[in-house]
Amino acid sequence: MIPRVFIIGLMLVLFVSPAAAQGPIRLGFLTILTGALASPGKEMENGIRLFLEEHKNSLSGRPVELTVLDTGGTPAGTLTKARELVEQRKVHIIIGPLAAFEAYAIAPYVNAQRVPTISPSAAADDLTQRKATQFIVRATSNSSLPTQPFGTYAAKTLGIKRVATIADDFAFGHEVVAGFHKAFEDAGGQVVQKLWPKLGETDQGPYIGQLKKDIDAVFIGFAGVAALRFLKQLENSGLKGKIRVLANQTAVDEALLRSMGDEAIGVVSASHYSAALDTLANRKFASAYRKAYGTDPGYYSVGAYTAALFLKQALEKVGGKIEDTEGLLKALRGAAITDAPGGPIRLDKYGNPVHNIYINRVERKEGRLQNTVTHTIEGVSQFWNYPEAEFLKQPVYSREYPPCRFC
Repeated sequence: MIPRVFIIGLMLVLFVSPAAAQGPIRLGFLTILTGALASPGKEMENGIRLFLEEHKNSLSGRPVELTVLDTGGTPAGTLTKARELVEQRKVHIIIGPLAAFEAYAIAPYVNAQRVPTISPSAAADDLTQRKATQFIVRATSNSSLPTQPFGTYAAKTLGIKRVATIADDFAFGHEVVAGFHKAFEDAGGQVVQKLWPKLGETDQGPYIGQLKKDIDAVFIGFAGVAALRFLKQLENSGLKGKIRVLANQTAVDEALLRSMGDEAIGVVSASHYSAALDTLANRKFASAYRKAYGTDPGYYSVGAYTAALFLKQALEKVGGKIEDTEGLLKALRGAAITDAPGGPIRLDKYGNPVHNIYINRVERKEGRLQNTVTHTIEGVSQFWNYPEAEFLKQPVYSREYPPCRFC
């Protein structure tokens, strides 16, 4: 007589799902948890953990093993951690890293190792333009995608004529400023001054003191705590209310906004997301995030969450077979999500999102600061209103391009 326990065990083996039998999905996650960008880095981690908790750490019937590594916010550190994920942890896919300079650092490696990589934040422009590769796609816009329509909006709708820019002196800061600069001047405005504090600069006062007196606005391109210092020191200088402040997609992101005071009220920014966006998908996401972490979600958390949405959809198309690299990459590039927290999103042929850009204004509502959506620009691509072929012939956006003709 066959023991009953043996029969039950045999039945479990026979009826286990094919997906589960393939073993766990090994997901590597690169973020920054120390240094000047640690706060947004933790937001990124929150976003991926919330998604996996909602899906009970399982996708397409397979358990997900998440490995989170701190890159330290340096190119060399990021490459080292990418190598650890691939060569030691044997991950199937990477989500990350955070910063543009990190993405440029690991791109040759993940391409050579044929590791699918979804960027939830690292916005390095050229990785989905002249240096596009099949192994890297984005779940959030490249650096200049939001700031190009913002430049046009600032000139044509806000009526701003003369602008100074001030931004972190690294790849992301260069690219967000350049996108704004090009579109703003093409729409009739003039950039008359460009200032570049080093990343992690503790005192923005000397740069504020250099601002020209005849500007209509200052455009800030910060990631991390520099925006906190700048807005507070601008208020202390007596210039708040005298110079309009325009901000890139991260300078008044919710991760920073919660630490700001009235000095941030009135700042106008452009982003693919706002926690105050009034859609069913975002109300659900924002509510879940607040319940889990006690704060509003923002640019970094929604980027990681949306990257996971892309992965989920792609896995469903390949039947959970994440080992099918070619099939997974094809499915990722064909991903289109109609109900993402930030609104409809799809990828162009370079692997970069086409999605809405929201013009936001910082206001105080119910005792806390929020990015109130004042205008929506639908279906924005990384080429904005420029012909693609013409755009790709110009130099990549940088500290030097476009040149400051009016400085």
